[in-house]
Amino acid sequence: MTDLTSSLLEQVQQARADGTPLQIIGGNSKAFMGRPPAGEPLSLSGHSGIVSYQPVELVLTARAGTSVAEVQATLAERGQMLACDPPLFDGRATLGGTLACHLSGPGRPWSGSIRDQLLGLRLINGRGEHLRFGGQVMKNVAGYDVSRLQAGAMGTLGVITELSLKVMPVPDCTLTLVRELDAAAALTEMNRLAGQPRPLTAACWLDNRLYLRLSGAASAVQGTTHVWPGEVLEDGDAFWRDLREQRLAYFDGNAPLWRFSVKSTAAHALPDAPWLLDWGGSQRWLRGEFDQPELEALAEAAGGQVALYRGGDRNGEVLHTLPAPMQALQRRLKAALDPDGLFNPGRLYGWL
Repeated sequence: MTDLTSSLLEQVQQARADGTPLQIIGGNSKAFMGRPPAGEPLSLSGHSGIVSYQPVELVLTARAGTSVAEVQATLAERGQMLACDPPLFDGRATLGGTLACHLSGPGRPWSGSIRDQLLGLRLINGRGEHLRFGGQVMKNVAGYDVSRLQAGAMGTLGVITELSLKVMPVPDCTLTLVRELDAAAALTEMNRLAGQPRPLTAACWLDNRLYLRLSGAASAVQGTTHVWPGEVLEDGDAFWRDLREQRLAYFDGNAPLWRFSVKSTAAHALPDAPWLLDWGGSQRWLRGEFDQPELEALAEAAGGQVALYRGGDRNGEVLHTLPAPMQALQRRLKAALDPDGLFNPGRLYGWL
């Protein structure tokens, strides 16, 4: 448990004086995301440790370099968890990196993302100032919510040093139902079931099989198994864990991995392509070589966006093309928080 705030501040201030860009690194578990990193390494891996944990209040505060695995282990001792259930990436994933990349587990539509559970944070901006946004209670923001703005910014808006998060109790009972279904029928079924008052906490389709996770009170979970079709999957927890960590066979190999974020009700496209449908149809993974503009048109028709998540040519843009007004807004935000462009230049977009 080490507080390196003073050292981090000095490094940022010196980098600004020298005009040296900085590459922010936590556990380096997500280096495959975004465009190629550039700049002098600024490591937060040593800036770690749980600062405070209030189980009764369901609030935890930790430094950004704290591993997600450590946080989950600490919470498990009191029967609690991070509801967003982010990937651990072999224990290397950190809290700060998880927020910066905005990663969540299979239960995202039902349990929320790490952004939803973020109460506040501390941040070093491009002027070398250590700022605090939000706090440790739910209603804590007046004005622009800079804390949640960090979700998905990939470190381009500042160096996150500390986070306060809402935590949740571990469900009393969890099991998984599985049955055979094609992709189009699975999308219809996932949306239909999601509208029912049942303890559904994850829904995924892969290889013509629909997987449904039920979590909550044992009576509610068991009662649902009597009215929903499907067989109980032995060791269902292992399936969802491997999905979260991208250890399923689907994720093997070097073929480009595309991530679609679209309406859950959007029709199934490219039926002969290798798909994995997650988040009840809101997150859709696609493997293979495709033309990015064509995929962007497909995603927009489905009410969302697409990004080249892993692999492929990462020297060009990997995120969905933003319209000119959105690009202008992104540049204004960058100029306000990092006026000299020190942090992770070009990591999110080549023009940022």
